[in-house]
Amino acid sequence: MSVKIRTNPVSFKQLCFFFLPLGISATLVTLSHVIINSTLARSANPELIIASYALPMSLLAITEKPAILLRQTCSALVRDRKSFRAMAAVSTYVFTSITLLGLIISYTPVGKLLFLYFFGVEAELLDPIIKVYRILMFVSLFSGIRCLFHGIIIYNLLTKWLTIGMLIRLLAMYSLSLYFIHTDQVKTAEVGAIIFLVGMMIEAAVSVWEGRSLLKKVIPEKMPGHPIETKRQVLQFYKPMLYSSFIAVIVGPAINAMLGKTVDIHLAIASFAIAGSLTQLVISFFSYMHQIVLNFYPKDAKTVQRFALMLGFIPGVLIAILGYTSLGPWFMMNVMGVNNELMQASLSTLRVFMILTFVFPWLDFTNGIIMLRGQTKVMIKSQAANVIVTLTTLILTVWLTPGWNGMIGALAQSLGSFAELCVVLYVLYASSSSKERLVGQR
Repeated sequence: MSVKIRTNPVSFKQLCFFFLPLGISATLVTLSHVIINSTLARSANPELIIASYALPMSLLAITEKPAILLRQTCSALVRDRKSFRAMAAVSTYVFTSITLLGLIISYTPVGKLLFLYFFGVEAELLDPIIKVYRILMFVSLFSGIRCLFHGIIIYNLLTKWLTIGMLIRLLAMYSLSLYFIHTDQVKTAEVGAIIFLVGMMIEAAVSVWEGRSLLKKVIPEKMPGHPIETKRQVLQFYKPMLYSSFIAVIVGPAINAMLGKTVDIHLAIASFAIAGSLTQLVISFFSYMHQIVLNFYPKDAKTVQRFALMLGFIPGVLIAILGYTSLGPWFMMNVMGVNNELMQASLSTLRVFMILTFVFPWLDFTNGIIMLRGQTKVMIKSQAANVIVTLTTLILTVWLTPGWNGMIGALAQSLGSFAELCVVLYVLYASSSSKERLVGQR
């Protein structure tokens, strides 16, 4: 499959103007989760309430991940309205599937059995968790809609609209959070789900408004030479990433399930959620490295590599500052509103997450190269390596050191991501060596 690529020269200024709005919008996404956890932390029983929210959120990844993949697919394949119609048809299949799955989980015994036996939740948490998921199931639908139109916006280099949409979403979520806090309504985890859903609906509306404007005014009916015209062509690109995502979504539920077997279950889940939200706040800024590769790497690989090298070590340094200076405890207690016991547990977990922050930027960058080369089947192998290492680490640490609580999840997730990066690097190295040998034989 061949997709037409721009051939204009690349500068650091152009990369910055493209990447910074993406990074800011991704950071704001994570900040929205910090707002939710901070709101729930102000309840009378924060560990129980945060756990009731964190567990259905991990399941949400199963339905939301296929929707999120629409962003990469659309930005890579949609160049005209004809290719967008094919993309929209595939998206409709995705939206229908995740909605049906959400209804089954929310309103049939399948959901209770899933949470009870796979996640290992206590009976007292079962009903609150189901009620939260009945709200969260709609988040994946609106997330998919925004990602579909994000793809159009990103390819047209109007990434500022992602930041604008996130700012509006964040303002609405923060206002709603203050309302719930000041009216003393933070009594159940459903409050967090409502805040999240309202924010996602607002962001989706902004992306649809700008995306449809581009379709009408900028994007042609048919771009000469662009090969993408049918649903089948879109699926050829999308399905390998989808299959790998099915493997990847095992990680979140597995971690939460194994944290349920630690010494202090509620503290383990809550501290992992708090430290995880801070870690995501830091690394989320760099979660669009693959888009730099998709849009600019074919034109100027060396400039893109230098740009990535300039950014790649920043998240690890930032987490080190939060984990080993007074800034981390101050932020957790004064901004997030957690108590001292939860702060200490979250701080220990955050320090372990530092491994992940050094791995993630390079994993996202190399995955961009994999997508650019059309080697998306590699992602199935790399995600499988991630899951195997994560599960192995979880089993061993819960068996040997259950008192590590939230640190167990942080270590498992970090080592799993490192294993995934190793597989991708090996494939890229093997591909380069193979090409060199072919050139030598000629």
